[in-house]
Amino acid sequence: MRAPRSIQARLALLIGVAVTVLWVAAASLTSTILRHEMDEVFDSALQETAQRILPLAVLDIIDREEEGISQRIADLRAHDELFTYIVRDAQGRIVLQSHAADVAMFPPYDGVGFRQTATHRLYFDAALQDSITIAIAEPLDHRKAVAREMQMGLGLPLLLVIPLCLAAIIAAVRLGFRPVLRLRDTLAMRGTRDLSPIASADLPSEVIPIAAAVNQLLARLQGAFDAERSFAANAAHELRTPLAGAIAQAQRLQAETKDQDAGRRAAEIETTLKRLTRLSEKLMQLARAEGGRLRSGQPADLRPVLSLVVADFARLASSDRIVLNISDTPVISDIDPDAFGILCRNLLENALKHGVPSSPVTVSLAADGHLSVANDGPVIAPDILPQLMTRFERGAGAGDGSGLGLAIVRTITDRAGCAFTLTSPRPGSVEGVEAVVALSAPANTLG
Repeated sequence: MRAPRSIQARLALLIGVAVTVLWVAAASLTSTILRHEMDEVFDSALQETAQRILPLAVLDIIDREEEGISQRIADLRAHDELFTYIVRDAQGRIVLQSHAADVAMFPPYDGVGFRQTATHRLYFDAALQDSITIAIAEPLDHRKAVAREMQMGLGLPLLLVIPLCLAAIIAAVRLGFRPVLRLRDTLAMRGTRDLSPIASADLPSEVIPIAAAVNQLLARLQGAFDAERSFAANAAHELRTPLAGAIAQAQRLQAETKDQDAGRRAAEIETTLKRLTRLSEKLMQLARAEGGRLRSGQPADLRPVLSLVVADFARLASSDRIVLNISDTPVISDIDPDAFGILCRNLLENALKHGVPSSPVTVSLAADGHLSVANDGPVIAPDILPQLMTRFERGAGAGDGSGLGLAIVRTITDRAGCAFTLTSPRPGSVEGVEAVVALSAPANTLG
């Protein structure tokens, strides 16, 4: 049989087995000792009985007028005679016996002391220079019955005590493991980005080293993540100035050269540099989403933020491509306005880029905090939709997209505790894609 995988089960099992074995061993030892003491008490009773009856028997025999008469003691009332006896004279004749004595079970006298047959324990004694002897017999079955009752008296309580003891052991083990279970639950309930240290003040001394090791691991992970985010943010920020300068040089080259091939190459260089600029901006947004506090703790109306983002896009794209449906009542949430703006910008940019150019993009913000961005376009297979939310994953016909837009949205929603879903085709249509973000998450969600 395999041992349980649970430490509590193993500990409870081992302690339970050890206690049960100790109880049984103690009961067996006690039974053996009591049996020995019981034999001594019964032997002493045999000896005392013989020494009390023999003088009386001697007086009775001496006072008799005739010798050799055998007398059986009458039974005054019905009872079980556990001790039976016979008294013999010098010729071995039985001169006195108890009413239930069976002569056949008494061996001949061969000296003072104890004897034992297959069925009885006997004691022999003598008086008047061994001319009168007495033999007292006790059935061994009587001693066995007493021993069985004694063992039952010891064993029956164990049938109650051992289960209660095992239940107490299980309860004690569970109570002792509560700090470990609390530590497990604390770690299990943590968000994927919560790398704060574990409180170890109320933990047992055996568990504190584990908590300390986990805290060291969390600290190393936090340092690695911080270094990664810092590198991405710094690299993207430092690239801005040289990229802007390179774009300006490419534009100046296009304006000054009269060589068509050189002008075309300069235009290609400008396009590539602008793509790098957009990629650096996306990397900065991703670093902001991973490292910043996404819930401010101060609820605010999100409608102005969404209106500002839509207005920015309307100036760049056709104003009739964006259809904004916004709640008449305030949409209150404590999500950071800057993070919400980045989320809206990426969703809207993705919808405009990948939707049908002649079809509008519908942006809706409901009073219950549900943000929806929908566009028309080819249907995306269900197994492809989750892949589009991973980093640097581009859909078919992505063009010059960076593959980070939906990954940034997914990072913000995960860390802010919001639900983010992609549906294709969009509800009520046979084509298109709809992205929905539920912003009504609890304010104490980790951000």
